[in-house]
Amino acid sequence: MTTMRAVQVVGYHEDLRMTEVPVPEPAGPFDVVVKIGGAGVCRTDLHILEGQWAEKSQVVLPYTIGHENAGWVHAVGSAVTNVKEGDKVIVHPLITCGLCRACRSGDDVHCENNQFPGIDTNGGYAEYLRTSARSVVRIDDSLEPKDVAALADAGLTAYHAAAKAARRLTPRDRVVVIGAGGLGHIGIQVLRALTPAEIVVVDRNADAVKLALSIGADHAIVADGTQVDQVLDVTDGQGAEVVVDFVGENGSTAEGLAMTRRAGDYHVVGYGENVDVPTIDLVSTEKNVVGNLVGSYNDLQDLMALAARGAVTLHTQTYALDDFQSAIDDLNAGNVRGRAILVP
Repeated sequence: MTTMRAVQVVGYHEDLRMTEVPVPEPAGPFDVVVKIGGAGVCRTDLHILEGQWAEKSQVVLPYTIGHENAGWVHAVGSAVTNVKEGDKVIVHPLITCGLCRACRSGDDVHCENNQFPGIDTNGGYAEYLRTSARSVVRIDDSLEPKDVAALADAGLTAYHAAAKAARRLTPRDRVVVIGAGGLGHIGIQVLRALTPAEIVVVDRNADAVKLALSIGADHAIVADGTQVDQVLDVTDGQGAEVVVDFVGENGSTAEGLAMTRRAGDYHVVGYGENVDVPTIDLVSTEKNVVGNLVGSYNDLQDLMALAARGAVTLHTQTYALDDFQSAIDDLNAGNVRGRAILVP
């Protein structure tokens, strides 16, 4: 039996551990085993270690985490026709059934029979990952797995929220993006590609604000405690038609709602705190609070089309797989510009 290195959760509130496990093989006819070329390190991985997902996922420890994966097809099940060994692919984070109502309508993120590698089954902080034919998207020859891996989840989540927001935005509108980090810097580029609205970015980090301006933001505001007033100044005192909050903690939810115009949409993407709003405030202003999960397979196809034509570029810092702890520590300390990627 051949083995591989894999980084596993061995206990909550404990450090991750490098272990040797068997290389996965296709078990069902539609299985695809991917040789990992890059695995993104996500804030959700920190939340997993804190035990935030334990109840929701019901995962059995130990298991391998990592839900942002790209690489090359290593082996396929007997019924797989859409990819072959050697193909360069990005992996949609969910394994879906294809048969339930959500899957049939292209809303496969809400599949009734899904598995989520890295959350409730083995993920990609490893040399190989088992997924399904429904989850792999062939990528353009010009793209490298380590450069696009984080588009599989961070990019896909940002795309999904930005595309939802863009549907209602007109050239007269403003959209505020809270957080220009791993997700936000992709969301800004997607909004630039999909909507003519004016883009206002808020981040507490001056470097992130600089990055935001260089990738398409019209205004960028350093969050110094006066950010709500600054947004109101830029939006004629009314607030923005749409606010997309990629932070979702440390007070950003109250600020995000305060930046949202009457009858506007407050999209929450990052998470970590409660949205606490008096019902009278929602009723009297008709504001919408919209939750955003990861995007669908079709969203991922759309995002890869934007990536192939250079409209969305991921800013990454790469780490060797053995160096996983540094990547986790850097992310936790706020020292990653863009996205951290583990490369086996």
